[in-house]
Amino acid sequence: MATGYADLLRARHAMRLLVGTLIGRLPNATAALAIVLFTRAEGGGYTLAGVLSAVYGLSNAVGQPLLGRAVDLWGQPRVMLPAALLSGLGMAAFAVVGIDPLPVACAAPAVAGLVTPPLEGALRALWPGVLGRPDRVHAAYALDAVAQEVMFTLGPLAVTVLVAVWNEAAALLAINALGVLGALSVVVSPPSRRWRSAPREAHWLGALRSGALLALLGAFFFVGLALGTIAVAAVAYAEDHGDSLISTWLLSALGAGALVGGLFYGGRRWSGEPESRLRALVAALAVGYLPLVLVPGPVAMTVLAGVSGVFLAPSLACAFVVVDRHAPTGTVTEAFSWLVTAFGVGASAGTAVVGPVIEWGGPAGGFSVAGAGGLTALLVLLATRRVLTAPATPPATAPAATLATASDALARGERDRNGTAEVGFKSGQQA
Repeated sequence: MATGYADLLRARHAMRLLVGTLIGRLPNATAALAIVLFTRAEGGGYTLAGVLSAVYGLSNAVGQPLLGRAVDLWGQPRVMLPAALLSGLGMAAFAVVGIDPLPVACAAPAVAGLVTPPLEGALRALWPGVLGRPDRVHAAYALDAVAQEVMFTLGPLAVTVLVAVWNEAAALLAINALGVLGALSVVVSPPSRRWRSAPREAHWLGALRSGALLALLGAFFFVGLALGTIAVAAVAYAEDHGDSLISTWLLSALGAGALVGGLFYGGRRWSGEPESRLRALVAALAVGYLPLVLVPGPVAMTVLAGVSGVFLAPSLACAFVVVDRHAPTGTVTEAFSWLVTAFGVGASAGTAVVGPVIEWGGPAGGFSVAGAGGLTALLVLLATRRVLTAPATPPATAPAATLATASDALARGERDRNGTAEVGFKSGQQA
């Protein structure tokens, strides 16, 4: 298994793209914590801190698919480099101005979130051209999902270290400066500069005209909801046991489980259609969430949290493959960005709805919402089996399509697998 990952990372440009993307996404991974810490240091209350964090998150959810579509239309460097610079400047303005005047304090995180470059979707669009073989691409998706777990664990730790060494404003500035450098490393790389999306049929819905993608978005909204719920329920569980560190152990165990599951999943070849495999993985993920409602002692609960995370990274990695297979031609970056957005919005919804449930039913009630979220995700996938079937045409990110010019792709007669252009648009016109 380790040999397979080492072989993957030895591919030209692979390590640079993976590391650059992870560093470039640090601001997004740490924004919620960094904004809260900075607001509190400036004398703001938790309500204001939560509002500013939510402003960033909602703006990011809106911006990711829009910028993903722009990348598909105009290429990665022309969109992502200006976006990274503007996002960094937005957070820098927040760090300099502080929370007064309030309109500026709200506008700065909003701009930063809105123009955060869609590095996650862009990397997955690059993998086929960099790695070539489908099995290596699928392993890269799994490795990417694992790397996310590491980033979301180490990112907040980096923020707390920077705060301890300097201060909250310096942490904001340093993390976002690193993010700009990471994005720069990706967009000036040869694969990013060469990459072109396949020609796309004009349609105002873009990637969302794919019924399979809509099914995935619905399912992973509820996966995200379950994960957001667990984060809050873990804190309530820790408070009930009189030790705030317990929540850290629970979430770390969940991340460790995802890390192990993702490494195993990406380290072997899988037969059969990924659509069927995704249903099985999400079923296992949903079952893994159910025992958390038992809320046993801290040691047993930590074990259950680890088990509940085992199928998270494999489910995400398999979902990336399914998106790749079903995204309308020329919309792959946008499609990946929509999946990221659905997952993030679901997590935010989970943190919002679970509070009243915990006040009513305690930690067990909170964890029951996570179980319900996992089961609902599975039901969505089962209810949309007819839509989520193997596509009849090659994936939208086939290397020949991603690295060829639009004219070459048209000469090969590539068409949108999800139908013809919308009435009122000319064929070949870009949305």
